[in-house]
Amino acid sequence: MSSITSAGQIDGQDVRRISLTGSHGLKADILTYGARLVALWVPDRRGVLADVVLGFDVLSDWRDRGGYLGATCGRYSNRIAGGRFILDGRPVQLDRNEGDQHLHGGRSGLDTKHWRIEDVSDSHAVLTVTSPAGEMGYPGALDAKVTYRVEGLHLVITMEAATDAPTMVNLVNHAYFNLAGQGSGDVLGQELQIEAAHYLPVDDHLIPTGEVRAVADTPFDFRRLRKVGDRMPGPGGFDHNFCLSAATDATGLRPCLRALDPVSGRQMRLDTTEPGLQLYTGAHFDGTPGKAGARYPRFAGFAAETQRFPNSPNMPQFPPARLDPGQTYRHIMRFDFTPAA
Repeated sequence: MSSITSAGQIDGQDVRRISLTGSHGLKADILTYGARLVALWVPDRRGVLADVVLGFDVLSDWRDRGGYLGATCGRYSNRIAGGRFILDGRPVQLDRNEGDQHLHGGRSGLDTKHWRIEDVSDSHAVLTVTSPAGEMGYPGALDAKVTYRVEGLHLVITMEAATDAPTMVNLVNHAYFNLAGQGSGDVLGQELQIEAAHYLPVDDHLIPTGEVRAVADTPFDFRRLRKVGDRMPGPGGFDHNFCLSAATDATGLRPCLRALDPVSGRQMRLDTTEPGLQLYTGAHFDGTPGKAGARYPRFAGFAAETQRFPNSPNMPQFPPARLDPGQTYRHIMRFDFTPAA
C-alpha cells in the first residue's frame, strides 16, 4: 500500500514522503522536495531486499550536501557551455553555477523546488511544479510533472513539461545506484552493458567537443556486459554521454542499459525514450555520510541519466531540446528489477 508521511520541513515548508509498493517486496520512496527518489528496495536472486539508491537520513542533507541525489533535475540538466545559447536570434544567458557553466538548471533548479502532490494511489504518485518565466534565465513559464509508477518489479518514471514561450528543456532523474545495496562499498566490480556504439568526448570543463566518436577500442565500449572498473577513461571515472543506438519500439522506448551485481544477482534493465545516457560513476564521493550510518567512498554509486545531449542548445548537430507552446515534453524511464538467475 502507498503511504504519505511527514518528512519534516525544509526552508519552512512541509516535505512529504510517499511510499509505493510493488510485488516481491519492491518499494519506492519519493520526497516532494525535488521530486526525489530517496529509497528503492529491490530483491536479489534469493528474494533478499536491499535499498539500492544512495541518499541521506537527515532531511536537510538533501538540500545541503549537494550531489543532486535522487532528484528530478532541470530545466536543462547536464551542462550548457557558458550558460548561453541563441533562441530565435536572441541571446539567452542562464545562471552559471559550475564555474562558467550552467549545470542541472542552475542554483534554483527543479531539484530545489517543493513539488505538489497532484495524485497518488497504491502504485503511483504524480508531482507537479511551476518554474516562472525568467527563472535562472530561462524564457517562458514551465509547468513540469513527474509520475512515479510501480508495476510489479518495474519502476516507471515519466517526466513531462509544457511552456508558454519557446524554451529549452531536458529533465533527468539523478538517482545513484549500487545494486549490492547502498553503503556496501564501491560499484567498480558491478557490471554494465550500454546500448551505444558512440559517445561524446568532452573538454576540460566536461562540455562535449562536438565530435561523436565510436566506442570501439576505447574504455567507453560497454556493448558487452563488463565490470565498471575494468577500463576507466581516467582517475575521475566516467562522466560522459553515450549516444544510444537501439531502435525504439511502438511505445517510443529503446533498450538503454543493463546493470548487474554478480554476487547478489540484483539486476537493473533500463529502457528510455531519450537519445542519450549520461553515465557518472560518482567520483566526488569521499567518505560522504549516507543512509543508515553508511559512509560513501569514491565510486559508491553510478548515475544513469537518460537525456538530450549536453550542450545541445549550442550544437545543431545534436538532437534538439527546444520546446514550443502547444507541445508536450515527455521523457520516460522504465526500470526492470527482475533478478538474474
